[in-house]
Amino acid sequence: MNALGRRAGPELLLRRIHQAAKIQRRRLSVSTILTPPLVFTGLLVSLWTYKCLMMVIFQNKIIYMPSVPPFSRSERIEDYAKQCGGIIWKEESIKAADGVDIALAVASVNGIKGEMKKEEASHVAIVYFQGNGGALPPRLPSLSIVLKALQRETSPSTQYTLVAVSYRGYWTSRGRPSEHGIRLDAAAAIAYPTKELHKPYDQPIRLVLWGQSIGAGVAVSAAAALSSLKQRREGNMSGGDPAVASPVSGLLLETPFVSVRAMLTAIYPQIWLPYRYLGPFLRNHWDSRAALRNIADPRVHHPRILILQAGNDELVPTTQGEELEETCRGLGLDVRRIVVSNALHNEAAAKGQGRRAIVDFLHGFG
Repeated sequence: MNALGRRAGPELLLRRIHQAAKIQRRRLSVSTILTPPLVFTGLLVSLWTYKCLMMVIFQNKIIYMPSVPPFSRSERIEDYAKQCGGIIWKEESIKAADGVDIALAVASVNGIKGEMKKEEASHVAIVYFQGNGGALPPRLPSLSIVLKALQRETSPSTQYTLVAVSYRGYWTSRGRPSEHGIRLDAAAAIAYPTKELHKPYDQPIRLVLWGQSIGAGVAVSAAAALSSLKQRREGNMSGGDPAVASPVSGLLLETPFVSVRAMLTAIYPQIWLPYRYLGPFLRNHWDSRAALRNIADPRVHHPRILILQAGNDELVPTTQGEELEETCRGLGLDVRRIVVSNALHNEAAAKGQGRRAIVDFLHGFG
């Protein structure tokens, strides 16, 4: 028995060693299988977290692109003079409320159709807010075509002045772009026509705000701010009973979107992507829907609104313009929406259909 026990001892030990080795190999096999997907998932989550963090931190640089394309800030009006068809543009400089120098491009035309009638004299000031990329000078030839059409189709009694705004950090303007800063730029630019421009026969200036892409959000927000300010000033004087005239007669919204947050959802519709959930961390909102609600205050007269959409817009979904139109109608605002066939995001005003719609809309204020 002792000899048998002595033989069984080593065999039992070997068997246990063998079993332990099998268990260890099984553990190694499971670990080998799980490691790659765990590493990949960790890298993916880290990448998403990093990108989300960068999007939040550098959102101003992502949204506002004054140097795209390259050398945009060195553009000159003189380089585009021949393409402007005789429309003379001047660069002016104003100061925003916080002291930042803001550049404007300004041009005026008087109608040439018919005869001068002093009793029908009017002055229409159009303040133009550009999109988020590039400088003003390359846009001037397209804006000049609109002014030339207004000149041909309007009597000499009407003067049109177009004031194109270069946001802070764009073209020759100082500062850095942000929603708060651009709101100050818009307020200063809107004040420019009434302070600096000649009024023919002392007639009041009719103000139209024209915004393209993100500029549409700037225009609506500025109109809402002005309406609220005028309502507070004049409503208090009149006891708040009678309607007071809105300081903005018209809003021209070219390829607009509802808000920056809505665009996040539109660009990233997949619910499993984290980017669409960054709304609470936004510092730039440009919420046109909220601004329209302020404009619709029953104590003020409301501006006429034109929404001009690009039929083949590669950036802003068609539903964005449809939602804005629905909001306007629900608030009782006078709105019209036109979709320009076969136009890309930056082509709506350049196509004949879009240009005609813009000229007809602006002509209605002369």
